[in-house]
Amino acid sequence: MYHTLLFDFDYTLADSARPCAECINFALRQMGVSEVPFEAACRTIGLSLPDIFEKLAGSKDPGQKEVFARWFLIKAEEVMVDWTRMMAPVPALLPILQHKGTRLGIVSTKYRHRMVSILNREKLTSYFDIIIGAEDVKQFKPHPEGIQKAMQALKAADATTLYIGDSLTDALSAARAGIDFMAVLTGTTTADEFRVHRPIAVLPHLGELTAWLEQDAGHLSTVLK
Repeated sequence: MYHTLLFDFDYTLADSARPCAECINFALRQMGVSEVPFEAACRTIGLSLPDIFEKLAGSKDPGQKEVFARWFLIKAEEVMVDWTRMMAPVPALLPILQHKGTRLGIVSTKYRHRMVSILNREKLTSYFDIIIGAEDVKQFKPHPEGIQKAMQALKAADATTLYIGDSLTDALSAARAGIDFMAVLTGTTTADEFRVHRPIAVLPHLGELTAWLEQDAGHLSTVLK
């Protein structure tokens, strides 16, 4: 049914909640802005750095957003790679998908070089045909530029490409790119929150993906009517 699978990274393929929250609160402290609870920081994972600052600090000031991003990235150099762990099902899942001939890619607002460093550590980089990160696009999700760029590079057709992610930003990105979206519940977004975006399926985690792909999606209970 799908020849190309594109994945979000944070909270979809990897758990980076701890380092992301650390970087967010480090940046806020440096700016004299009150820290936020861990759960509030986690709810912003997947947004661009300017959007994270606007959501948490309530400021649209471009200068402040730039300062926040600079402090975030300084701390990220220390903790992001070392503190990030792959989601448990991922190392076993990727070779199965590759063996089936499925083309795999990542489209994320995370910097590509950090994703590659994490994947290299886990010896998983070779499973991906393309990785699109923050440094590869001019406009961040939910703008579809990243997905479109990956699809163009892979010569992927709309009808046979699926984007898989954990957030409403991911759902909007897929919709604006004109492709199907599958949600996983390994982030902070609930199944009910996804419903309005009508994902092709909502799975508890990526460990269920191969079984879903092998069945008729129209008859699965995970499909939202």
